[in-house]
Amino acid sequence: MREASFVKQNKEKWLVFEKALHNNAKINPDDLASYYIQLTNDLSYAQTYYPDSKTLLYLNGLAAEAHQKIYTTKRESKNKIVSFWMYEFPLFFRAYHKTLLYTFLIFMAAVSIGVVSTLNDASFVRLILGDAYVNMTIENIENGEPMAVYKSGSELGLFLGITINNIRVAIFAFAAGVFFSVGTLYILFSNGIMLGAFITFFYNYGLLDKTSTIWLHGTIEISVIVIAGCAGLVMGNSFLFPKTYSRREAFMKGAKDGLKIVVSTLPFFVLAGFIEGFITRLGENMPPVLAYAIIFASLVLVVFYYIIYPIQLEKITQLISQKEQNG
Repeated sequence: MREASFVKQNKEKWLVFEKALHNNAKINPDDLASYYIQLTNDLSYAQTYYPDSKTLLYLNGLAAEAHQKIYTTKRESKNKIVSFWMYEFPLFFRAYHKTLLYTFLIFMAAVSIGVVSTLNDASFVRLILGDAYVNMTIENIENGEPMAVYKSGSELGLFLGITINNIRVAIFAFAAGVFFSVGTLYILFSNGIMLGAFITFFYNYGLLDKTSTIWLHGTIEISVIVIAGCAGLVMGNSFLFPKTYSRREAFMKGAKDGLKIVVSTLPFFVLAGFIEGFITRLGENMPPVLAYAIIFASLVLVVFYYIIYPIQLEKITQLISQKEQNG
């Protein structure tokens, strides 16, 4: 069946179900279960025959919302925060994995620009990072303490300051998406170029290995900024590509979805701030094995929560619905 025919045949049913979910309308449990079974059947069909379509993206999101509607109990409502991070958000975010991939590729392209530009023009790093920072870092390198900047100030003060600043950057990256995604792209590019120039600056001084100190907190910090950028693109693209919605409805949904993505990053920014405030200052004296273990664990945590876990949870959800259908 052609995708257009498939959508035309089932569109009315999906819209009725979606309206009921979004308006918190009271639905007979049997009817809700019946709708959900039909929806998962349509989702399985779309995954088989339209794997890269907007239809699949739409059904994925609708199925995640439906799952939460069905399996939320009064007991779970008391643990709504836990439920959000453990079940609701990962299922919801699965639909935006492709947007996350595009965001990552854009960011890495910007990092590459920063690397190549700094390798070919030593003054480029001053243009990006500023004379004051570069001069201070050169002075620290000459004094034998290239990472001295991370030892200044109190642990608690640095932790709070960095955490608040990171959250501010994430919110700004998301909010900038309102300008048709262009604002978010600018933030991704500027941060990516800055990172590439920074790393290459240390490489030019033969101190690339010292950057492991920065990656203690930077692994989570940079990863989550990319995810916040994804949130901005979700909002901006919702207006540019409204799908079956009006532009106003699409934008409202995109803004809500993007905000949900930003909220999910808050615990990670707190963790990154804690590492930078209390652990990064110890990096130069830390055994390399321990430093790389922290970096690797941080990367695994982000990749698992935002990529692997949502995929696993989606498969489990589909398996449960299939068993219920057969049972």
